[in-house]
Amino acid sequence: MRAANILHLGIKELRSLARDSRLLILIAYSFSLAIYVGATAMPEALNKAPIAIVDEDRSPLSTRIVGAFYPPHFLVPTLIPQAGMDEGMDAGLFTFALNIPPDFQRDLLAGRVPTIQLNVDATRMSQAFVGSGYIQTIISDEANEFARRSRGGAAPPVDLALRARFNPSLTQTWFGAVMQVINNVTMLSLVLTGAALIRERERGTVEHLLVMPVTPLEIMTSKVWPMALVVLAACAFSLLFIVQGLLAMPIEGSLALFFAGAAVHLFATTSLGIFLATVARSMPQFGLLLILVLLPLQMLSGGATPRESMPEVVQTVMLVAPTTHFVMLAQAVLYRGAGLDVVWPQLLSLTVIGACFFGIALGRLRKTIGQMA
Repeated sequence: MRAANILHLGIKELRSLARDSRLLILIAYSFSLAIYVGATAMPEALNKAPIAIVDEDRSPLSTRIVGAFYPPHFLVPTLIPQAGMDEGMDAGLFTFALNIPPDFQRDLLAGRVPTIQLNVDATRMSQAFVGSGYIQTIISDEANEFARRSRGGAAPPVDLALRARFNPSLTQTWFGAVMQVINNVTMLSLVLTGAALIRERERGTVEHLLVMPVTPLEIMTSKVWPMALVVLAACAFSLLFIVQGLLAMPIEGSLALFFAGAAVHLFATTSLGIFLATVARSMPQFGLLLILVLLPLQMLSGGATPRESMPEVVQTVMLVAPTTHFVMLAQAVLYRGAGLDVVWPQLLSLTVIGACFFGIALGRLRKTIGQMA
């Protein structure tokens, strides 16, 4: 294998990529606007949820409960009659509809356990799940304070001293931003390397490579390193200017160590992209294969859901996926400031997985080139 051939063929891939405006737009979007939108799309708390209240009690307590719902968590409550509850829910006007029954205050003061009906539009999942807990807490606090004739509860028997490490303000965008970067690194590395090989086949330029004094190993290496370099550069831009700059997320660990892990991860995913490109006959086929491979890599790697909550079979199978180890490495370095002494098992696993993927993809590429020759 000659380094000069790999260098010149790699530069040819970079020039070909520079002329593909659609892929350039995809790269720019994936590591800029997509990172910001993915990190901030899910609200961190309930915000301006529409709520309607049917007050059949008309008591001081029910009036107090109605007044406890106010922005920014809820919109100002809309008082509606009993007949308007189902109609408003069916029309999608309210996420929550609260029905305070008659004699609610009297039953509470008499020591009974009155019931309030809460109807929730469960199609609005982000608001429905969080908002139900908010409403239950608000009603319980107001009812308890009214029954005690004083505000403020009794001192708890145990005082819990909460110290949130690595994300003291519990900012959800910090987690979403890093996970979005990891997902886009994986996606773009598969897309760019696969598209590079399929583009050669569709444009007929792969025959030029067959008559050149280059080996399949040189061809594959020349497609891996330039695409990995482009994704790595885009990842660095995203971390420095979007994650650290625009989203104001502090990075605790060494960026050099993270980029080293990202480079090894790209070695594995770009090899996987070459393998998928040798299986697919066209870009549409490659896109379908990409969906089948990319979704499990992103959903089951531990980024969206902790691995400990998954079935043991899934945890064991996903150990052969490079994204599993890259997610662990990225979270340890960027969040917890881990060093090489902590993440070396992930680096070693990524290296072994990358070497296996590279060998399998190289064997498949040799077979494909041999059939074309």
